[in-house]
Amino acid sequence: MSLKIGTQVRAIRIGEKFYRWAMTGRSLCCSPEGIEKARKALDYHSLSQKALAEELGMSRQPVTNFFAGKRIDRKYFYQICERLKLEWDEIVAKPPSEPEAEANQDNSVNIDALVQEVREKIKPDIQERCGTMRVLDMSQPIGLNDIYTNVNILEKVTGRKRKKIAELLQECNSEDFERFGLGRISEQRVPGLVAVEKSSKLMILGKPGAGKTTFLKYLAIQCNRAEFQAGQVPIFVSLKDFAEATGKPGLLKYISQQFAGCGIVREDAVPLADELLKHGRTLVLLDGLDEVREEDTTHVLKEIRDFSDHFRDNHFVMTCRIAAREYTFDKFTEVEVADFDDEQIATFATQWFKDKAVKAETFIQRIKDNNRIKQLAASPLLLTLLCLAFEESGNFPANRSELYKEGLDALLKKWDAKRGIYRTQLYKKLSVQRKEDLLSKIALTTFEGGDYFFKQKVAEQYIKEYIRNLPDANTDPEALQLDSEVILRSIEAQHGLLVERAKGIYSFSHLTFHEYFTAREIMFGEYFSEEVLQNLVSHISDKRWREVFLLAVGMSSSGDRLLLLMKQQVDALVTADEKLQRFLVWVNQKSISVKTPYKPAAVRAFNFEYFTSFDFVLSSLSDNEIVFVSSIRIKKKSLNRDLISSLIHLVHLINDKMIIAISDNCISCAEPAYDFATELVPSVARELKQVMQQLRKQLPKVDGDKERLEQWWKANDQFWTEQIRAIIIKYRNIGQYWKFSEYQMELLEQYHDANKLLVECLNSDVVLTPEVRSQIEDTLLLPITEIEKRK
Repeated sequence: MSLKIGTQVRAIRIGEKFYRWAMTGRSLCCSPEGIEKARKALDYHSLSQKALAEELGMSRQPVTNFFAGKRIDRKYFYQICERLKLEWDEIVAKPPSEPEAEANQDNSVNIDALVQEVREKIKPDIQERCGTMRVLDMSQPIGLNDIYTNVNILEKVTGRKRKKIAELLQECNSEDFERFGLGRISEQRVPGLVAVEKSSKLMILGKPGAGKTTFLKYLAIQCNRAEFQAGQVPIFVSLKDFAEATGKPGLLKYISQQFAGCGIVREDAVPLADELLKHGRTLVLLDGLDEVREEDTTHVLKEIRDFSDHFRDNHFVMTCRIAAREYTFDKFTEVEVADFDDEQIATFATQWFKDKAVKAETFIQRIKDNNRIKQLAASPLLLTLLCLAFEESGNFPANRSELYKEGLDALLKKWDAKRGIYRTQLYKKLSVQRKEDLLSKIALTTFEGGDYFFKQKVAEQYIKEYIRNLPDANTDPEALQLDSEVILRSIEAQHGLLVERAKGIYSFSHLTFHEYFTAREIMFGEYFSEEVLQNLVSHISDKRWREVFLLAVGMSSSGDRLLLLMKQQVDALVTADEKLQRFLVWVNQKSISVKTPYKPAAVRAFNFEYFTSFDFVLSSLSDNEIVFVSSIRIKKKSLNRDLISSLIHLVHLINDKMIIAISDNCISCAEPAYDFATELVPSVARELKQVMQQLRKQLPKVDGDKERLEQWWKANDQFWTEQIRAIIIKYRNIGQYWKFSEYQMELLEQYHDANKLLVECLNSDVVLTPEVRSQIEDTLLLPITEIEKRK
């Protein structure tokens, strides 16, 4: 009996040791017999390995390794077994013998203790190297956790997609140009931590300033706090520092030296790093592969490959700029850091402006109000720059070209220089001025053609045409082609100003930069002339050139000539149309008849807006309560434009408590709680009041009966509105039938938008002589005859 009990106890002990062995090991693998069972189960469920991976939401690598008998993460092993209806302990490779199990059990306890011990000792080092960030012109470091915003990952690298230009334009919603954001092409995103969990070997690619290093530092801190990858020890390695370390140590030795610097040593001289790595208990974070010098590349690549293969049971995350290197790591899954979305921008800003005089809400609203600046905010680096700029004055500079130039300087000069990073020599030979000149030529040529996306071969041709004219240029066609390819890749990798949006298709990283470089080429290009300015102003009515005008005005040392040309072009839009000129004469007459302290141009602008608008909403404030006065929204075909103006003036002129509201051929009356009419318009003649009160008596008393009201309107609308028109024409000189054609309506809209742009330029940080400013302001929205009189 005792022997039997002893045998049972021994079996239980072995089972317990097997369980502990299975659970403490990070990875498991299939036995040969288990692989055969798994293959049969796969066939039984009519699944392929690819379909199995997709169904389980994991990459193909764990599934492939599972059926190859290779070790995979324990959780993936369980998931695959569960889907195939297999008992994991029946197909897993056999555990070691009892003596081995006992040794492993003893060792596993030591490893758990070792993980805790090492974490505690490296904590100060991790905090010092990863706990703060300081970029650009920050006056002092800022705590990473005080500013960190969760990163999103694109599981498909943008530049690897195979799409046509037409598809990319469709994704960007190019029809609504004001929301056209080249940096916001939609892709499915996953949280960064989820992406790291899914792949044991991950290569994170991203544009300069996309937040790759910050994310790795965050992983290191979270791991050391046991809040992520709780069973691992974080090992953070700057690959640039590793490559330049004295004596060119191997990666294992370099990590061991890091540990020794933290006071982590053992009496038996066995490297603790080696022991942790052998047991798969580390999270290895390799930062900045693109920052390694060319002469160190071979050494570093070999070390990474050998190290990650030898210690394959560990978790690896590596970062690199997109297009920085022309090689791949076969066993690493490549993903891309996504641009910040609106929620991330708001989160970052809220944390940045916390406890500061400038409020985050103000910054966020300014971002929302300016789509071009909002595009820049999608980059964490440029968002930091925007926060720094906004913090100084509580607003963005009036001259946006200066703000954009500061952002470009950050990408072209400061970002690498402040970290002591040196890039490819071929591209480095181009000075910052030459780099900007090259980008400006590409920008203007493509923008004029409406080519927001352009093929790689086209971009390379532009580069060849530029560099062949430089001193000491190699004019051999083959050499020029090779140089153009390298330069294009270097622009993308080093500065992120050109980006591969799909295989062989490029664009500027932001529409903002495309417009900036276009304006720069116009104002500072080698062929600057009167003809160049004339070509620019020919686009005055083209909405997509609006930002280029504003930037060009901001760049000019004197805006006199450019704004005078713009004014001439604006007036020329309607000069040849006699009816539109009569309309402007009438608007001017109406403006002159109004006694007001405002400038005549401002009154003309108000009247022009008033009599050419389709949408009026008026309101008044009384006792902290908003009172609805009138809301008229009428489709083009329901009532003509001038009748709408007549009806609105009727509302204003009735000096009692009646409101008239019209919508889609239906009219209704109401009694407001507040008599606003006497405050909005001056008193009118008694005769006019009497006539309008008689007109009001014709309105039916429907007591909310909408159907009866609609019937009355259908029967009386023409007669009643003609009476309104006659009264308004007689007493107020409005309500005339202009009957503009569709073409004239389009011209009026262009004229309106062009004048609005001209006013924005006047109100910007433009340098103008007082004489030119006065000349433009005094003649805004005037008919050509009046303009000629004032010359």
